[in-house]
Amino acid sequence: MTDAPFRPFDTYLDEQTALSVLRQATDGADDGELFLERRRSESIVLDDGRIKNASYDASEGFGLRAIRGEVAGYAHSTEISEHALRRAAQTARIAVGDGGGIMSDSPKGTNIKLYTDADPMSDATFAGKIDILKELDAYARALDPRVIQVSASIGAGLQEVEILRPEGLRLTDIRPMARLNVSVIVEQNGRREQGSSGGGGRHGLARLLEPAYWQAQLREALRIALVNLDAVAAPAGMMDVVLGPGWPGILLHEAIGHGLEGDFNRKKTSAFAGLMGQQIAARGVTVLDDGTIPDRRGSISVDDEGTPSAKNVLIEDGVLVGYMQDRQNARLMGVAPTGNGRRQGYDHIPMPRMTNTYMLSGPDNPADIVASLKDGIYAVGFGGGQVDITNGKFVFSCTEAYRVRNGLVGEAVKGATLIGDGATSLKHIRAIGNDLELDPGIGNCGKNGQWVPVGVGQPTLLIGGLTVGGSQT
Repeated sequence: MTDAPFRPFDTYLDEQTALSVLRQATDGADDGELFLERRRSESIVLDDGRIKNASYDASEGFGLRAIRGEVAGYAHSTEISEHALRRAAQTARIAVGDGGGIMSDSPKGTNIKLYTDADPMSDATFAGKIDILKELDAYARALDPRVIQVSASIGAGLQEVEILRPEGLRLTDIRPMARLNVSVIVEQNGRREQGSSGGGGRHGLARLLEPAYWQAQLREALRIALVNLDAVAAPAGMMDVVLGPGWPGILLHEAIGHGLEGDFNRKKTSAFAGLMGQQIAARGVTVLDDGTIPDRRGSISVDDEGTPSAKNVLIEDGVLVGYMQDRQNARLMGVAPTGNGRRQGYDHIPMPRMTNTYMLSGPDNPADIVASLKDGIYAVGFGGGQVDITNGKFVFSCTEAYRVRNGLVGEAVKGATLIGDGATSLKHIRAIGNDLELDPGIGNCGKNGQWVPVGVGQPTLLIGGLTVGGSQT
């Protein structure tokens, strides 16, 4: 990996002293590491023509971990010093007890770099960013007289990481992030509706500030808002559903992805526990978790334990072939780590997490899939949702959806929710489009109180027998 400007061992700690303390903490352990991080981020929010919020945050610290069996001792501090490190080592050491463990093999090295080292916040001045937000507001209002409110936000950040392992391996990674979000509210005949759009990734902020980009996002947000102005109440009942490509993959992320994380399967709390090698989905369904896609929001050159990111097949032609693993769960399950050990920051312990999770394209023409729908819903946009990992049951709200009758896309519907369970939905996939798309770079994933950036994707899908929640019966 490339050298990071952070360099805590040059400015805060002596590397050999830190290594000695780490070895003391992990003597007789199965695994462990010292994770050091500096994070800087900036956010500017415009609302209704005025700057509502502008913030700049900076933090740094370390986390030290020692693992023995299923137990992990973890201590962290905002003070990067020898004194703080020695105190952390005493706490982490408690998990090791009398020792007796055998240290796990070191991660394999890698020279892969999936994104720039440049600071995205430096792509424009603070004043320049505010000027662009004001231009954005004026442009949106000029698009349509029904626009009564515009909101937009620019966010960028840089995370610098160093990982030191007991055998002396030292890894660094510099992770940029940039994002633009826009939202408009329209009003007609006393009815108000909202539309949102946006995107980003692990790249500079400059590409998001190009007029061609943010103008396209505003036009999309306006289109969604106007669609919803004419939307009628969603139907309710059991029906077939076509999911559009790209962002609707968030449903698969929640309903399936979390259930394929190693910790849930090791503890047998996942609906997919014990099903390795079995047919869990319809033929033709292949799902991957891939952290190696350049510039994508969920990509990582190395995970937060130092394991190189990978392109992992989870489901192949309907058969369960893999779980996502961090180092601890992989060792306990007798398999190799997959590069999915992720943490929100230095003050959090790593766990198996998704990166970019998506379903591969199939053989079907998307137009033919929609035309085959006799009576159902065509859902192309999603908002919030939730899932119960133990049984895979999910509830998702649609932000853009249409009623389909006899293969013809009809009126937009409002207030539709999709209800089902991941295991059943996988088996009820009846058609897979040839139009795989990844999301525009807006995903965040929560697990056990930690949030990490992720990506999702899928082609157009036809799923049979989902429950649609709405107000029409």
